[in-house]
Amino acid sequence: MSETRLFMNFINGEFVPSLGGKTFERRNPADTTDLVGIFQDSNADDIEAAVAAAKAAYATWRKVPAPRRGEILLKAADLLLARKERYSHDLTREMGKPLFEAGGDIVEAIGMAQYAGSEGRRMHGVTTPSELPNKFQMSIRQPIGVIGMITPWNFPMAIASWKMLPALVCGNTVVIKPGEDASISTFNLVECLVEAGLPPGVVNIVTGHGPSAGQPLVEHPDVPVLSFTGSTEVGRLVYELGARQIKRVSLEMGGKNPLIVMDDADLDLVEQGVVWAAFGTTGQRCTATSRVIVHRKVAEPLIERLVARAQALQIGNGLHPATEMGPLVNEAQLERVLGYIEVGKAEGATLRCGGHRLTEGTYASGWFVQPTIFTGVRPTMRIAREEIFGPVLSVIEVESFDEALAVANDVAYGLSSSIYTRDINAAYRAMHELEAGIVYINAPTIGAEIHLPFGGVKATGNGHREAGPTMLDVFSEWKSVYVDYSGSLQRAQIDNAE
Repeated sequence: MSETRLFMNFINGEFVPSLGGKTFERRNPADTTDLVGIFQDSNADDIEAAVAAAKAAYATWRKVPAPRRGEILLKAADLLLARKERYSHDLTREMGKPLFEAGGDIVEAIGMAQYAGSEGRRMHGVTTPSELPNKFQMSIRQPIGVIGMITPWNFPMAIASWKMLPALVCGNTVVIKPGEDASISTFNLVECLVEAGLPPGVVNIVTGHGPSAGQPLVEHPDVPVLSFTGSTEVGRLVYELGARQIKRVSLEMGGKNPLIVMDDADLDLVEQGVVWAAFGTTGQRCTATSRVIVHRKVAEPLIERLVARAQALQIGNGLHPATEMGPLVNEAQLERVLGYIEVGKAEGATLRCGGHRLTEGTYASGWFVQPTIFTGVRPTMRIAREEIFGPVLSVIEVESFDEALAVANDVAYGLSSSIYTRDINAAYRAMHELEAGIVYINAPTIGAEIHLPFGGVKATGNGHREAGPTMLDVFSEWKSVYVDYSGSLQRAQIDNAE
């Protein structure tokens, strides 16, 4: 059994207890007898202290040359790489995903540290010719101030890095409230930044729950920018509260991602992609495949493959090397998923496999549910329209490519999408017509890389993108500069004449 650690808030370079004196426990979702850590249950006073520290640090951090800021991130990347195994163990223990997936989370952070760190030397503006003589003009990027960040538990290292590192290289300071179910990974990320040379107060961590810690951060008048990843329900509230103070708000929210399978698809490739995309991370990711929209000609052969593969998945504690799918993150999420399974059965869908909680033997102390597949699903059913955030896959049969596109687009969300086909014309049409921020061709709906923009449309997001060449836009402000040098030129001519 690993040790239990006490985590303090990290404010102005020091570890401090919550001013309210309250704490909360986090237990391993695969084995709730394993107490992972004790964290500060923070309140508005803690947020006030953290924002004050970030605001004070901003005055000097913003003046550090961008290449120097980038060098700190590059050093942090090396530290993350050296500690990947230990940090992966921490991540698996706190949120449950298997070790091989946790390692991928750390790799995402390493890649972002390298990518964002390099932007310190590429923070380009533009110069353009003026319409008038003796004028010069250009645009430059400038930091904005204190950035408030609220991050989720499902990718606790990767998503924190996607937000924090671009903000830092732009010259901002940060107050971050990580998801209460997975806070350790944020401490590990910041540990590397501090050892790499990040000054006190530039990043501050305040742990706690949404109403007591998250909302005060969202509403704080000295936090002009908010970056949030989580449910659409909470994201709407963050957007509304931020709008009252005309804050810049970046939202990354839910998904109901379709994977289209045409009758000419390579079913071996489809099988591999669907199983990993639907049941990896126990279905708890915004890019998970939750709907397979399959041409009726190949529906039953594909369903037989998917059911057999799902039933063969090794479910267990993510710390065990053989585990392919871990637990759900907490009891509330377990009850949510089981509730949706009952909804699917009541709506008339056919339960082809799974659908039950695992409680015997090694499963007795964890939040485990079987990989679940429904067939006979109609596009109007709730299980085909609402985000479940668990290992529940709906299979919808269609007669044509046009029907597949219509079904795929007929939901509130628009994050990721996929099509499997050998028809290049269908692939290109899907690329243009699928209403999603991400489209995969002959690949599952997961696997984003940090050098391309990440984000969605409709109820998934509000137009901002994380990662890729646009990642600096949320965390920087453009300033246009005009220089008229005609007056100084005339003065010099007069001086020379005298």
